[in-house]
Amino acid sequence: MIRTQVFLIILGAAIVTLIPRIAPLVLLSRITLPGRVVRWLEFVPVAVLSALLAQAVAMPEGRLLLPPENLAMIAIVPVLLIAVRTRSLIKTVAGGVVVMALLRWMLG
Repeated sequence: MIRTQVFLIILGAAIVTLIPRIAPLVLLSRITLPGRVVRWLEFVPVAVLSALLAQAVAMPEGRLLLPPENLAMIAIVPVLLIAVRTRSLIKTVAGGVVVMALLRWMLG
C-alpha cells in the first residue's frame, strides 16, 4: 500500500516536472517564430545565469556582504576578465579557483 503511494507520488512529481518542459517544445516545434523573438530568446540563458551569479556573489549568506568580508566580490573582477578574454569555461573556472585561493591565502 505504502509502496504504491510512494510510486504514485514519484510518478505525479515526474509528470508535473515534465509538462512545463515538454509543452513548449511540442507547441513551438509546430510554428515558426519571428526573427525578433528568436533573437530575444537567445538572451534568456545569459540573463538567468547572470542574475543567479549576481545574487550568489553579492549575497552569499542571504544578505548583502561587501568586501573585505565578501571575497567573491573581489574575485569576480579578475574572473570576468578571464572569461571575456579566453571565452573558455574551463579556464574561467580554473582562474576563479586560483583567484579565490590567493585571496583567501592573502586576506583570509
